[in-house]
Amino acid sequence: MRYHNITKADMLNGEGLRVVLWVSGCSHHCHACQNAMTWDPNDGLVFDDSAKKEIFDELGKEWCSGITLSGGDPLFLGNRCEISKLVKEIREKFRDKTIWLYTGYTWEELLEQKDNDKNLDTILNNIDVLLDGRFVLKLASEKIHYVGSSNQCIIDVPKSLKKNKKVLYIDNSKILEGVVE
Repeated sequence: MRYHNITKADMLNGEGLRVVLWVSGCSHHCHACQNAMTWDPNDGLVFDDSAKKEIFDELGKEWCSGITLSGGDPLFLGNRCEISKLVKEIREKFRDKTIWLYTGYTWEELLEQKDNDKNLDTILNNIDVLLDGRFVLKLASEKIHYVGSSNQCIIDVPKSLKKNKKVLYIDNSKILEGVVE
């Protein structure tokens, strides 16, 4: 797996102050993507022990709320094995930290794939929040939190897996309507 950047003390890509890993590789190629430079899976730096140590050092800081995996797409087929190992290790070592993951796949697409993909199953069973769906420019809004277009959902993964249905972590439709709970 390759990556473009590790952002520290980020507060735009999930709740609290977070470390963000921007991986390389995406097959969705959304029109007007803000991270098109991360699409090529062969671009960027090799994700090695030094990069993992950098992330773990940040996660070890008291003020750090957790990690966000973005890109590119952490669930790009070529990334799933390494992301699976990474989220499992983070969950074991940093139980009090949250793991957020951005993907262009929808929740429904992932559920169709997970029974035939051990890495995807491991990922979903170790993350807290999934931000799903492709970016759609005509649905873009600056009012919604953490995602770029209103078709994208912010999903509470443990509750969704337990209830066997999509449970929203944040309901952005209420934000767009001006209703705040």
